Amino acid sequence: MADIHHQEGGCLCGEVRYRVTAPPIARSICHCRSCRLASGAPSVAWAVFSPGDFRYLCGHAVLFNSSPTVTRAFCGRCGTPLTYQSSQRPEAIDVTTATFDTPDVFPPAKEIWTEHRISWERVNDAIPQFPRSSFDT
Repeated sequence: MADIHHQEGGCLCGEVRYRVTAPPIARSICHCRSCRLASGAPSVAWAVFSPGDFRYLCGHAVLFNSSPTVTRAFCGRCGTPLTYQSSQRPEAIDVTTATFDTPDVFPPAKEIWTEHRISWERVNDAIPQFPRSSFDT
């Protein structure tokens, strides 16, 4: 099994590569409209880390302020969504789980913003569901 403390990943074209050096703080699937639009997918899986445990190895991610408090990073060459950071949670950087070289290492532990879920997408009944953020409970 892969070492959860040292994982690498990157974008589709290989221009941007990153590394995490600690286990995630949280793992989730987000159904919010903003994540859906940013990814073009019905939901997005995230692994959340302390910013000090995440670093880019090569390439430069392009930053986009998707709202006044949120900055998303993506590859400017191929468009792969890479990270999400909120000024309201400066202790966290969310990394798109599917961009890890071994995404199976970070299975989701909860689903969030299920009130925004597209009706035809099934939820995983084996993990907790939250209508909004899991921090709102």
